[in-house]
Amino acid sequence: MLDSPWIAALAALFLWWFSTGAILWVVRKADGDGPDGHIWASLLSVPVLFAGVVGLNVSLELTGPSGAYVGFLAALAIWGWIEQAFLSGLVTGPNRADCPKNAEGWTRFIHAVGTIAYHEGLLLVALGTIWFVSIDSGNQITFWTFAVLFFARVSAKLNLFFGVPHINTEFIPKPLAHLPSYFRIRKINWVFPFSVSGLTFAVACWLERLYATGDVAFAFLAAITALALLEHWLMVLPLPDAKLWRWMLPVSKEDQVRIRDGL
Repeated sequence: MLDSPWIAALAALFLWWFSTGAILWVVRKADGDGPDGHIWASLLSVPVLFAGVVGLNVSLELTGPSGAYVGFLAALAIWGWIEQAFLSGLVTGPNRADCPKNAEGWTRFIHAVGTIAYHEGLLLVALGTIWFVSIDSGNQITFWTFAVLFFARVSAKLNLFFGVPHINTEFIPKPLAHLPSYFRIRKINWVFPFSVSGLTFAVACWLERLYATGDVAFAFLAAITALALLEHWLMVLPLPDAKLWRWMLPVSKEDQVRIRDGL
């Protein structure tokens, strides 16, 4: 059953949804646990990072479907911990201030980069490390999964910076409350066509490799790249994607007060 590309694609879809929801749940709960909540959340989730590193090392010796599943899970675990640390405000950048009023062009761009510089640097170091340890292995799905997530994230951030019609800020935690000031609501920007074209081409390449080799690793890669493509289109299409996770998140203290007061 594990050698079915359909099962692999469905597994990728579920793991993407579940891991995203788990991260959002941890961050939302930490938001209500006081000033040290996010620090403790990141420390207590270190075993997830450790599991990802162990999974990466195990996957390098595995081939076939088992190697694909273990390697994909390892990539999500490593990526997920770094994202959780970012959303907790522990690994962000030197700039934690709102975008200066009337900032435009390179000034605005430099300020925006300053809000995420450490995070992007850590992701880049992780990507390089995974590549280095995987280069001689016959199973490189952890590297390619992490690479897809990394470049898709960079693309998404550029689109948010230059402006898109729809931006969901519902899940932005308190430590990153300054980030929306760097977003811009506008019609399609010049980066967006390149983003969706590149992701579409990548999906086609993974599908061609899947058809040619039958390796389920390419089913995982095609699915995660297609999800990244969908996330880009959700910045343009007015679809209620937040409903996928809203129901599973704890109610914030502010919302509890509003509910109590009937607001």
